[in-house]
Parts: sequence; C-alpha cells; structure tokens
Amino acid sequence: MLSILDRYFLRELAQTVVATVVVLVAIFAGTSFATVLKQVANGSFPASVMFQVLGLNMLDGLSTLLLLAGFIGLLLGLGRMWRESEMHVLASSGMGPRGLLKPIALLALALALLVGLLSLWLGPWAARTSDALVAAANRSVIAAGLDAGRFTELPGKGGIIFVDSLSRDGSVLGKTFVAAERSAKDGTRNLKLVTARRGQLYQESNGDNRFIALYDGWQYEIPLGGDNWRKMRYERNDTSLSSIQNDDSDEDPAHNLDMAALLRADSADARAELAWRAIAPAMMLVLVMLALPMARQSPREPRFGRLLLAVLSFYLYYLLLAVCRGQLMKGHWHHATPMWGVSLLVFAIAAWMFRSQYAARRPRKAGA
Repeated sequence: MLSILDRYFLRELAQTVVATVVVLVAIFAGTSFATVLKQVANGSFPASVMFQVLGLNMLDGLSTLLLLAGFIGLLLGLGRMWRESEMHVLASSGMGPRGLLKPIALLALALALLVGLLSLWLGPWAARTSDALVAAANRSVIAAGLDAGRFTELPGKGGIIFVDSLSRDGSVLGKTFVAAERSAKDGTRNLKLVTARRGQLYQESNGDNRFIALYDGWQYEIPLGGDNWRKMRYERNDTSLSSIQNDDSDEDPAHNLDMAALLRADSADARAELAWRAIAPAMMLVLVMLALPMARQSPREPRFGRLLLAVLSFYLYYLLLAVCRGQLMKGHWHHATPMWGVSLLVFAIAAWMFRSQYAARRPRKAGA
C-alpha cells in the first residue's frame, strides 16, 4: 500500500520524466526528419514511405532515448525538491532514505520494463519493418510515387517517366515514356528518350538492382548542343532504375534479428547485439541509482551545475559500455561479463555516494 508521500513522489517524478521524454522525442524527431529528408532528396527513400520509416526509426531509437530521459527527468525532479527545501522538510519529519527509495524503486522498475520491451522486441521489430518497407519500394514503382497519367521523377535522379496505365501491383506498365539525361565518357551530356507500347518491372535475383523491360518502341539519343541524333527501333529495351535503399553506413544486420534468431546465432555481432539488448534494462536501474546522489543540491547552488556533471557521467558510463560492445563485435571478448562488471561498479559507487549523504555525522570534540 502506497502512502501519501509515496504517491506524491511518484506523481511529481513521473510528470517530470514524461515531460523530459516529450522534449527529447521532439528534438530526436527533428533530427531524424532532417536525415530522412536528405535520404529522400538523394533517392535513398521514396517520399511515399518517408513518414513510416521516420516513425519506425524513432521507435527503434526510443530505448536509448528513454535511458537519458529517465535519468535527466529524475535529476530535474529531485533537484527541484532539494532546491525548494522539500527534502529537508521531509527529512526533519522523520523520512529517511528508505522512504525515498520505495517510490523511486517503483518508478525505476517501470522504466526498466519499458526499456527492456523496446530494446529486446519493439526496437528490432521496427528495424525489420523499416527494411521491409524499403525492400517493398524496390519491388514496386508505385511505392516510388509513380501514378498513371502523370509525369513522375524516378528516384536517384534516374529521369522522368510517364505511363498511361498501371497494374495494381505496380509491376506491369501500359504505354510508357522515359526521359533521362546522361553523361558520356567524353564529358558531353546526352538526352535519352524512350517510348514503348508496354513495360514490366523486374529485379535481379539478388534483389540489388531494378529494371524496366520496355517492349516494342523507339529510343532517341540527343546530344545537348549537337545535331547528331540517333534513332533506334527495338523489340525489347531494358532501362535501369536506381534502387531505393537505406544509405546508412552504420547499419548492423544483427540488430534486425528477433530474439529467437539472435539466440541461435553464433557470430561476434550477434553476441554483441544480445549483450547490448540485455544490458539496457539494467542500465536504467543503474542510472536511477546514480541520479539519487547527484540530484542533491542546496537552494543557492546553480540550477544546472550538477545537471552538466550528471550528463557527462551518463555519457562516460555509456561510452564504457560501447567500448565493451566494440570488443565483443571484434571477437576479442566472447562474453558480456565486462559490461555487467562496469554496470555493477557504477551502481556500487552510486549506492555508496547515496549512503554517505544520509550517514550520521560524527560530533566534533570540544576545542577541536
């Protein structure tokens, strides 16, 4: 049964954490949206799946965002109570450290469960779904924004295409017109015009490149600034399309695996990914413990002085775990014991700092 003080602490701290999450998600959404817009401009993503990919990318990164948001939210909430002397009043009323730990432990457990759900299942699911959307865009020109009866720019600056009819799955085209500008080996620019009675979209067996097979039409090659035009009639003419794919160079294939596949895998990347997913809920508990001693401040102390120190401590702890993960990925280590050792060490230091703040002071001797 929760007491009035427990409910008060839970309400105040939960509101601060939720407000911090909203602010950080808004910032993260802005940066992610700028990245996705850049990929759309480069032809890496079609505009039709832009918002789906954006939402899935945000869900994938939410586990790490919640770690920072929960840590900063607790720092801000507890720091306000210390600055406004609420903690001193509660301490003078007989509330010791155990009374503070109970509501915070409940909040920490809820945050750890949420982070675990995101890191173990929802984040990898979002990454797989995002890749599936991009793969579907590679298999259909409809996903690239093509619509019958209007001119459409092909992704990756592949030119302009016009079709008068289109099948439901986007693989069979009616009368087709394609215009593209190309550079020759000598540096001259050529305009390539292709017409066809019908067309069909297909992919290579490995799924890397897409092509449109055009049937029964004419092809014109027009040098810009020249008069040596070339005209050719064909029965079949295959035109390459730029593949729609994620150009993220930091993509980790093991990150997209579900838990069952990850447990069966025996590679260094899989071991590192499994260790990182498993340590995420424990990181939340460690950060909550670290926030308790670092949030304490006097009313005259600068409001954000300790916050800067706390954020630096967070990144130091995060970087230490990232170094351990890197060693696992390189195959230098074969188990995640160092990652858990670092977490236990930080937790022990934070618990010692918290206990020292509430330890009874030894009385000074007379004349000392």
